[in-house]
Amino acid sequence: MPSPVPQTRLLPKDLYPSLDFGACSSPLAKYSNDSTLRVPTQRFHGKVATRLWSSTIDWKELQSMQPIGSGGFGSVYRSVYFGETVAVKKVKKCVKNKLASRQSFWAELNAAHLRHKNIVRIIAATTCIPENLDNGDNIGTIVMEYAGERTLHQVIYGCAETLEVDRWITFSKNIAHGLQFLHSHGIVHLDIKPANVLVSREDVCKIVDFGCSLKLELGGDRSSPQMSHGGGTYTHRAPELLKGKDVSPKSDIYSLGITLWQMITREQPYTGDRQYVLYAVVAYDLRPSVTDESFKSHHGDLCQSIVSKCWSSEPSWRPSAQDVITDLDKIQSEH
Repeated sequence: MPSPVPQTRLLPKDLYPSLDFGACSSPLAKYSNDSTLRVPTQRFHGKVATRLWSSTIDWKELQSMQPIGSGGFGSVYRSVYFGETVAVKKVKKCVKNKLASRQSFWAELNAAHLRHKNIVRIIAATTCIPENLDNGDNIGTIVMEYAGERTLHQVIYGCAETLEVDRWITFSKNIAHGLQFLHSHGIVHLDIKPANVLVSREDVCKIVDFGCSLKLELGGDRSSPQMSHGGGTYTHRAPELLKGKDVSPKSDIYSLGITLWQMITREQPYTGDRQYVLYAVVAYDLRPSVTDESFKSHHGDLCQSIVSKCWSSEPSWRPSAQDVITDLDKIQSEH
């Protein structure tokens, strides 16, 4: 079944004329006179690192698949593509919710045409899987930049690595720069958390996993309530989303605030029953505690101000990603 996602959600208009079309099933859908579903394909030029993303995968060039992780909608592998190390995500059908798994695959492609140093880059993606590789369980396959296997969650809670002020500020700015870029292109991630941030060997943070993301309508910074969905991680989900209200870039800022708190304290944001936390966040403005020792210095006061603004109950009170970067620069300059 083709996705109703329009072509404009994934590729800028100035790319359309240069694209050839090949048969497949994809959100980049276009019907010809014979009603065959066709999508754009792109010819490769140069190395993987310089390619625009393609809606086809050269399966003969995809070699040495080694599993490195799995989640609710799929598994991730380290592989070699055209001689370079890449990450491959196979999105599987969810038996309990097939529509959700299908939507997750299309959502992964919302930022496919974008390039930024703090966002994991998509190289190729397709729903067309060769018969000899298709076990009937996969919705689609995504080939991505390999940014390592270490997540920010592992850095925070692994306890083997230090996370001094300069380091967590740099990490926070990396994430905020990535969000600022996404928001400037009308994309909200909707699942910002340490587990969805990769930390490269060069100690650069890159946002990954766009399975909950949305592309907002051009000319506006909000989606309609009907576009909102219940995905994401409950500990980081903004209260307006828990109430079924509009999605906006400020929803990501709330999640960023919780993530900042985790880097500062190296604690889990909440304990106790999930339903209680959800209810208390909405009804009683429950937030993680800022009475930790980490918040008692002068810099701690500034940090407390940043996270408190980020997780304000009213979205309009929250700063933009650029505002967060500016505030973090102030802390870093005084440190």
